Amino acid sequence: MTMRRLIVLRHAKSDWDTKAQGDHARPLNERGRRDAPRMGKRLRELGWVPQVVVSSDAVRTRETWARIEDALGGEPTVTFTSAFYLAGIEAIRAALSELPGNVETAMVIGHNDGWENALYELSGVRVRLTTCNAALLHTTAEHWSDAAARSDWALEELLRPKEL
Repeated sequence: MTMRRLIVLRHAKSDWDTKAQGDHARPLNERGRRDAPRMGKRLRELGWVPQVVVSSDAVRTRETWARIEDALGGEPTVTFTSAFYLAGIEAIRAALSELPGNVETAMVIGHNDGWENALYELSGVRVRLTTCNAALLHTTAEHWSDAAARSDWALEELLRPKEL
């Protein structure tokens, strides 16, 4: 059996006082731009560097990843998908089930309330995912398709920017 690790990340703080054309186009605010690199640095320090990242294609999730990526390092394969925009567990399970077997650590970046609910569906633990929070989960499964279907992922740690 292989250890599978998953980082469930909510996007960093977005700007509600913007001229963006709709929710999908909202950018990060100053706090979000500051928090994201701190989260990337902490993930790197803990050794949680994903080989694969699947993210919502919203502006705020793209900007979150861009700022995390610089501090995180590694060379993950990154996919931005509309399937993750305001999505939940079904979209995460579908994306994970497609991952190749050589991937040990994956990251999914998205939005609430879908990400909080997905975390609960994966681990059975209810936590509040505020902006730029990262839940570090692990399970043992031979294939990602098996891991994706499970509801017994262990919540190893919850990272919050204000606690870094």
